[in-house]
Order: sequence, then C-alpha cells, then structure tokens
Amino acid sequence: MQKLNREKPCHFPTKFVQFGEGNFLRAFIDWQIDLLNERAGLDAGVVVVRPIPRDDYPLLDSQGGVYTTLIRGLNEEGVPVKDYRKITCIKREIDLAASFADYLELARDPDIRFIVSNTTEAGIATNETDRYTDTPPATFPAKLTRFLHERFVRFGGAIDKGVVLLPCELIDHNGIALKAAVTHYARLWRTDEAFVRWIENACTFCSTLVDRIVTGYPREEIGEIQQELGYEDNFLVTAEYFYLLVIEGPASLAGELKLDKADLNIRLVDDITPYKQRKVGVLNGGHTTMVPVALLCGLESVRQSVEDEDVGRFLLETLDQEIIPALPLPREELQSFADDVLRRFRNPYIHHRLDSIALNSWSKYAARVLPQLLRYRELKGELPQRLIAALAATMHLYRGGIIALNDDQTNLDWFRDAWKSFDEKRLSYHEMAKGWLANVSLWKQDLNLIPGLTNAVTEALHSIDERGMRQTINSYR
Repeated sequence: MQKLNREKPCHFPTKFVQFGEGNFLRAFIDWQIDLLNERAGLDAGVVVVRPIPRDDYPLLDSQGGVYTTLIRGLNEEGVPVKDYRKITCIKREIDLAASFADYLELARDPDIRFIVSNTTEAGIATNETDRYTDTPPATFPAKLTRFLHERFVRFGGAIDKGVVLLPCELIDHNGIALKAAVTHYARLWRTDEAFVRWIENACTFCSTLVDRIVTGYPREEIGEIQQELGYEDNFLVTAEYFYLLVIEGPASLAGELKLDKADLNIRLVDDITPYKQRKVGVLNGGHTTMVPVALLCGLESVRQSVEDEDVGRFLLETLDQEIIPALPLPREELQSFADDVLRRFRNPYIHHRLDSIALNSWSKYAARVLPQLLRYRELKGELPQRLIAALAATMHLYRGGIIALNDDQTNLDWFRDAWKSFDEKRLSYHEMAKGWLANVSLWKQDLNLIPGLTNAVTEALHSIDERGMRQTINSYR
C-alpha cells in the first residue's frame, strides 16, 4: 500500500513553535491550526520541537510532516459521525538532543508568534542544576528560556518580536506557572535584567483549558482504516468529536488568530476559572460520581453505564439536580455543556473502562465532587442525596474484590483496617462514616462538622449493604 507523504512543501511561514510531538497536540492544536488556515486564512506553519529523544518513534519528517486525523463521535444531534482530515500545517520536526543548533536558529525566525506546549503535568518544573550552556538543558522551562533568550539577543530586545505562549499542560493557571519557571531560569543564569523585562513586557503567557479525548493510533482497526483511506499512515491519530480550547488572554488575540472567521470552539476569556469549574464539576465530577455506583451495579464501561436505565438516570438527575445548581455559571450554559458531556459518554467509538477512571478515587472526589456537595448545602439548606450516595458507594468499593484499588497508601490502609473491623463486628457504619469524614488530610476539614452529613453517609452505607446499589439509587427518584 502507498505510504502517505507530503506532495509539495508547506508554504506557510512558521508562526507556531510546538513543544511536544505527541498524539494530543497533533489531534487538538495542530488540527485547529489546520482548520484556521483553511477557513480563516491564518497561513500558519508549525515547527515541532521534540523535547525528549525517543529512538522508538520516528520524526514526523519521515512523512514530510503530514498525517491524518480521524475524528469520531456523536454530533450535536446525537448522530454518529467520523471525519478524516490530512493535517498539512506542520513544516518539520526538530529533535532537540540531536539538532540543538537548528533549535537556536529557529528562535531567530522573525515570523514566529506563538509557542504551544504539552510536556505532561510534570513538565512545568524547575531545578537549580540546568545551565545556560547545556545543549540542551534538562527541563522544558529551561529549554524554553534558552530559546527566548536567543530570540531576545537576535532582535535586540524588540517588543514586537515577543511571543504568545499557550501551554496546554493540565495544571491550574498553567500560563502563570510557565512564566514563573522561565523567570526562574532567567535569574538563575544571571541574564541581562533587560531580558527579564522583555519576558514581562513583550511575551504574553496565557493560561489555557484544553478538552478533548485523544485515543491515539488505532492499532486494532488500522487495517480497515487504511483500506478506507487507500494509504498507510504511521502517524494517524484518532480523537473524539468534542473539543474545547479556552484561552485566558488579551482580546487582541482574536484578531491575530482570526477566530471570527473559523467557527471553532475556541473561547478567548478574561478569566478561565468558571470554565475550569464547569469542566471539573460537570465532566470530571460526573465521572467521579457515576463510576463507583456503576461498578457496584456490575457495569464495566462509561457508555454501558450511561445507557443503563438505572445508572444513566442517576447520572442525569445528579447533574441536573445537584451538580449544576451548585456551579457559579448560568444554568443554560451549564446544561448545554452537560448535554455535550452525555454525548461524549455515549461515544460508540471509545471504550472507556470504569476501573481506569476509578484510580485515586478519593483525591478525585475531594477535588471534583466535594465542592459541589458543600455549595449545594449552602445554597439549598439540605444535603445532596446522590452525591452522598456516590461517597458511600466509593467507601463500599474500597472494601475490595471488585477492581484493583489504586490510591494513596494511607487511604488504602485505612479502609483495609476499617472493613476488617466491620466484618469482625467491631465497627458500625456510623463509626466508619465518622472516622472517614474526619480525614482532615484529605478533606482539608472535619466533615463531621457539616450538620447531618455523618448520619446521611451512614444511611447510604447501610442502604447499599442491605438493599443493593440499584435499589439505593432508585430510591432517590
């Protein structure tokens, strides 16, 4: 079969430098840049920088930088769709370890305006050992600082040669974190104070929120897909239909990126916090609430759970009656996002196992669900029964025997001892609830002080044990 390769060179000027060659950026950022080029005339080329050597993974240059995305899922009408697209905006890929001189030369390109990164949650980190003379330094922020300093020197500190940075790492306020890390190295290396001022005045560090499930290379389906395409593509990447990019940055970026002409789900906002709360509360909170309940009902996947009569209704009612009312955004906007989430959960092209989502359940519940539980009580003057049922279901899940549990060892030890004591009739459900709600290291407070919560958790634990999970959630109808 013919192998995919670029038929003609990419003629776009290099406007984007991208740190990271992985599936997510290629099916998310590069896919959007390609659409901006087509729909809005952005005329933006991308040079990919490979921050860490990978001998097992060839450069994108081996296909001339071109590859295929396969976007699949349920559209706004709930109809299954799939779309193939050849991505042509990538000009080349630089292996930083092998071609550091090319990397510095890239920094001198006057057309560069945007820098994108996805170096994992641990990528935006600093140390005291990276040196200016390293080729390259170890950490991503040190590599980036070296690039920016090279650009600063080449253009004499010109303000108009600053760049806009769009980090996609999944940490809160990633733009602020990246700016602090770059400033750290600028000072560690005792660069000219003018360079520090240039970072502050010429460069714009935007925090972002990114959302798309990228499932990567479809190994089990690749034969069938290649027959449909008529060519072989070693970099083909699959992703879900839904996507969202939120950028906290100046209004001028809308014009630079020509967002008004592209009809893409890119939001330019003054404050990213509400969008973060929406995603964490509805999408992540929906997952975290549903998973233990579904597992105790004998289910295995997200799609199976949403389509289950009892669990699907439980999730829908939890979102509608307990999560959405507790979030600080207009209900209409939250409901629209929840509808998107439910379509994503029903995606027939993604088999998302519940046991994989259940990893570290307690830290997820504390971050994603507890804020809505507390806010609901504050607003309504009563406790949200379904969110409490999810808490009790997670406690039952940690009795063991359903999935391989993965959590902080202290949490695993607590439940091992608590359930052992319960089985030997030395501990009651009330004592178990009281002991777990007193876990200040997890909850950051003693939840027993919330009026009625200890008794409510006790009742839910007892109901799940006596009546089963399905009858328990059906009792909230």
